Amino acid sequence: MFRCITNSLTKIIKEIRQNHIHVKKFNSGNTDKQVPNIIANGTSIIGDIISDGDFRIEGSIKGIINAKGRIVVGESGTVEGEIKCSDADICGSVIGKLNVDNLTVFKATAKFDGDVVTKKISIEPGAVFSGTCSMGSSTSENKK
Repeated sequence: MFRCITNSLTKIIKEIRQNHIHVKKFNSGNTDKQVPNIIANGTSIIGDIISDGDFRIEGSIKGIINAKGRIVVGESGTVEGEIKCSDADICGSVIGKLNVDNLTVFKATAKFDGDVVTKKISIEPGAVFSGTCSMGSSTSENKK
């Protein structure tokens, strides 16, 4: 049992050292709902994250986050780099680029400094927004 755990940890450490983490969907088998991926408060990651699902960030990340689902940056969360996703809810701090296919929401506690490309945007009173915003029918059209 310990050998299996050690081998798994060695594999994870090797992947983290390469500054690239790929997160796969987790299905319990008895439901179509997936368990959200979470970076907890007190956790720091330097590197890129790729996810097929939703992601919640309460810790800090420096790098590129690419998710097919929703990204939530919680009140204690900080991201420095680039976020690419289908929807984004920002409650914490983001410095960098934000490319969102559908809806971007900046909650009252959000602090953002950078560039946003999104289809729709909502900025609550109290949110700090410094940067540029490009809105259109889709982010993929803006890349052409």
